[in-house]
Amino acid sequence: MKYPFAQYEADKITSKTGKKLSDITLEEVKRGNVSAEDIKISKETLSAQGQVAMEAGNPSMQKNFERAAELVDVPDEVILKMYDKLRPNRSTKMELVLMAKELLETYHAPHCAKLVLEAAEIYEKRGILLK
Repeated sequence: MKYPFAQYEADKITSKTGKKLSDITLEEVKRGNVSAEDIKISKETLSAQGQVAMEAGNPSMQKNFERAAELVDVPDEVILKMYDKLRPNRSTKMELVLMAKELLETYHAPHCAKLVLEAAEIYEKRGILLK
């Protein structure tokens, strides 16, 4: 795929609902043919962006896109809860471990779960966990 996708791949890139990027236009929005769900990014698009990052020599960015792709199917309220728990002095180590377990077992997000577990270890070393 050629980057930038919006310019070169609009007929191949799809939203979370499968709608082609080229079909998401202002006219279609005005007609009521584009919903909020139609403008959410797909796992495939995030993975493709990760591939572009890797090819550009940015493996850290590729990992970010990999985790983002995992979060596509995670409900917004769970993501917000995760971000809140990841703030310093907001969680116990056990709460972070349980969040990682939920990400892994319920949402099949192993890279995100690993990140939460790594945060728990670092927070413990820095003394920024609740007791």
